[in-house]
Amino acid sequence: MTSPSAGVQGPGAARIDFCVSWLREEGFDVVVGRSMDGAGITAGPAADRAGELTAMLCDPTIRCVIPPWGGETAIDLVDLLDWNALAAAEPTWLVGFSDLSTLLVPLTTRLGWATVHGDNLADTPFGVPDGLLHWLDVVSGTGPHRQRDSGLIADWWGLEEDARATATRWKLVGQGQWELYGAESLHVTGRLIGGCVETICNIAGTPYGDVAAFGREHAADGLIVYLEAAGDDAAAICRNLHGLRLAGWFDHARAVLVGRTRAPDHPKMTQREAVLDALGRLHLPIVFDMEIGHVPPHLPLVNGALATLTLEGNTREIRQRLD
Repeated sequence: MTSPSAGVQGPGAARIDFCVSWLREEGFDVVVGRSMDGAGITAGPAADRAGELTAMLCDPTIRCVIPPWGGETAIDLVDLLDWNALAAAEPTWLVGFSDLSTLLVPLTTRLGWATVHGDNLADTPFGVPDGLLHWLDVVSGTGPHRQRDSGLIADWWGLEEDARATATRWKLVGQGQWELYGAESLHVTGRLIGGCVETICNIAGTPYGDVAAFGREHAADGLIVYLEAAGDDAAAICRNLHGLRLAGWFDHARAVLVGRTRAPDHPKMTQREAVLDALGRLHLPIVFDMEIGHVPPHLPLVNGALATLTLEGNTREIRQRLD
């Protein structure tokens, strides 16, 4: 465990301690890095965080790296990673979401590594509802990994709630369902790539977010691009999605997946309208309200995996194969 973005302090520290203990009780050897300080907006100087992440990803005794949670500015270390050393190393899993999308995407697009858009460490002890898989199960085999619409909407426990630090079940708050736009049914295959809109928009069009080139490389398979909004209002999300479109992120897309969100609407635009304003002109099928973002539970997606998505009748499922 290391913190490429936000570190650990205050009430959240008890949760992270519990999660480390939980993993150890499950039989895993857990190495906790030095870059964990939560006093600032990041867990320390960018060069230190980049060095520790590079070292962990290159260490053959470490099979998976996971952050405590996301943060704000992981982008400050993207060009400080030792990309030559990473290219020479055996691939190591990197798991996380939110600000970690900034790192997951370039590891996949530049190096061809499979990376997991899934639970951060703070969420790892939570049990998964019927239909979904735990990220630990996904990284333990090549698949095919089948997941289906869970039908559930959950939330995190509040800081004031006794269950927060040691919770192993989500706080269920409602029901939801994947919703298909632009087609009556869907059966499509493509390589997965995507992440948190507010973070990936800042690497689009750079060597670290060149999804257009990744799409050309996998043109025969096509892409399934997934997106989720963390907290920006609909107008900001709309601008960011237009930016991704102009950077070629959807040039080879066969479908778009959109995560369920609690991000606010704009007075004159909803979050769904933001997506349709930017992407509707592409005439791609769009699946809204999937469990792939800042509204739990979480359906882990593997960047680079060959996925088959089916929405037909009562079937709403995605299969991922690592090859």
